[in-house]
Amino acid sequence: MEIYVDGDACPVKQEVMKVAERHKLKVYLVANEWLRLGMHPLAESVVVSEGADAADDWIVDHLQSNDIVITNDIPLADRCLKKGGHVLGAKGKPFDTDNIGMAMAMRELKSDLREMGTIKEGGPAFSKQDRSNFLNALEAMIQRNKKKSG
Repeated sequence: MEIYVDGDACPVKQEVMKVAERHKLKVYLVANEWLRLGMHPLAESVVVSEGADAADDWIVDHLQSNDIVITNDIPLADRCLKKGGHVLGAKGKPFDTDNIGMAMAMRELKSDLREMGTIKEGGPAFSKQDRSNFLNALEAMIQRNKKKSG
C-alpha cells in the first residue's frame, strides 16, 4: 500500500506524512511544480510536465489496487476508484463506488451554475476540524486496508 497525493492544492500534506510515517508507507507528492515537503525517506516529490491532467495521469498510471489517493479532484477520484484505489478528500470525506456518481453529477451542476453566474467560486475555508476529520479518516482507511490485505 502506497499513498499518492494530488499535491497542487492539497492542504493536508503534513498530515499525510505524519500518518504515513506511523505506518511506514511510501508517499508520492505529485504536482506540476516542485513543492517543498522537506527531506523524508518515505516521501518522493514527482514533478510532472505542464498540462491540466498531467499529475492526474501520472497518479493513475502508477496507482496499484489498494493504494490510497488524496485528492479533491472528483474526475481523478473516479479514475482511481475504477483502477481499484481508495480515495480520500482533504476534508476527510472518502470517495467510493457508492458516492462517486453523485459527486460527479454535483460537480457538473455546480459548474453549470457558476457559468450562469448563479453561484460564485469558493466555499467554506479549510478549518481545524477539517484537518482533524482528515487525520481520523486517513488512519481508519489505512487500518481497513491493512486488515483486508493482512
